[in-house]
Amino acid sequence: MRRADVSTAEFRRFAQEISLLMGYEVLRDLPLGTVEIETPLEPMTAPILAGKKLCFVSILRAGNGILDGMLDLVPSARVGHIGLYRDPETLQPVEYYLKLPEDIAERLVVVVDPMLATGHSAAAAIARLKQAGAAQIKFVCLLTVPEGLAVLQDRHPDVTVYTAAIDRQLDAHGYIRPGLGDAGDRLYGTK
Repeated sequence: MRRADVSTAEFRRFAQEISLLMGYEVLRDLPLGTVEIETPLEPMTAPILAGKKLCFVSILRAGNGILDGMLDLVPSARVGHIGLYRDPETLQPVEYYLKLPEDIAERLVVVVDPMLATGHSAAAAIARLKQAGAAQIKFVCLLTVPEGLAVLQDRHPDVTVYTAAIDRQLDAHGYIRPGLGDAGDRLYGTK
């Protein structure tokens, strides 16, 4: 996935596959209830997800690249979107879009974004979700660095971060090194 010569289609496929696999770990502790069912051989008590289901919130646009893998695992999940971009001068997030399920306070919220670089966009997205009433939040990314983890832990110590890899550092422009390039551009073929 990190290779510069990976095609857009391959990059998308890898992102979806990795996020699906990560989803098993992220969601392993969902509360379960039981329901009586009839198997072809006999009745039984089977486990099912208890209570309200969950909500995936994608940080646009790159978050949609790993959202699909999560939805493959839980197709009934609600989906929200937060549009943020990083100001190139200040590296601070600027919100331009927000659409969330009305009952987000009653759901486990899993925020998805392929990269956790400076941590500012993720922290802003989580703060916005908390303003909307979300109380149970997890964050999933493919790649991060110690600096981004530190920012997110400092601002939201109650949010667990799941990642596939922790890279060496950020460079002077706020890019992850060695990284994999701009995940959004690689997912959508815009560079």
